[in-house]
Amino acid sequence: MFLFSSLTSFLTFLIALLMAITVHEFSHAAMADHLGDPTPRLTGRLTLNPFAHLDPIGTIMLFIFRFGWGKPVQIDPFNLQNPRRDQALISLAGPGSNLILAVFLSFLMRLMRPMGLMGLMGLMNPIILLNLALGIFNLLPIFPLDGFKIASGLLSPEQAEQWDELRPFGPLILFLLIFPFFGQSIIGQLLFPIINWLLHFLLPYGYTGI
Repeated sequence: MFLFSSLTSFLTFLIALLMAITVHEFSHAAMADHLGDPTPRLTGRLTLNPFAHLDPIGTIMLFIFRFGWGKPVQIDPFNLQNPRRDQALISLAGPGSNLILAVFLSFLMRLMRPMGLMGLMGLMNPIILLNLALGIFNLLPIFPLDGFKIASGLLSPEQAEQWDELRPFGPLILFLLIFPFFGQSIIGQLLFPIINWLLHFLLPYGYTGI
């Protein structure tokens, strides 16, 4: 699917991008606040203002590779009752909210279809796509993605300590997976089929793939 064939498609993609990143990062902040850490609220991250959550590099990556991230939400683990478990829940809240929003919008589209609101439904297509891509990508257990801390929360304390030793290698591994060495990135070859398969269930009409 070529996203930038017209100004309309570009603006639609931009709206979808802002929504996906905002929902993702706000959910991190809201979960941290719920679990007793006021840091995101004090740093202005407990907001649905998209400009509070944009990371320049992560946003550019989304435009180029269709994988990216928002500005990381700062938390203070000393404010959490169970730091390892709570950090895993905070990490899960971001991609979890993206996947929930994608499913909700898919359900909403099915309700709207008999009404013939094709223009509004067309706007929802890229929103669902980007929320799926952002959610699934961030579940990968590679630092600094959310999946790294989620995995840590599922391990025993001893295993989590060993797991944390992989943290310094995460950015390099992520770069090697994202960079299109032979025309397509390794991560694209792995994740695009999964995303396409899910989209065929969520968008059973008018979907051409990514």
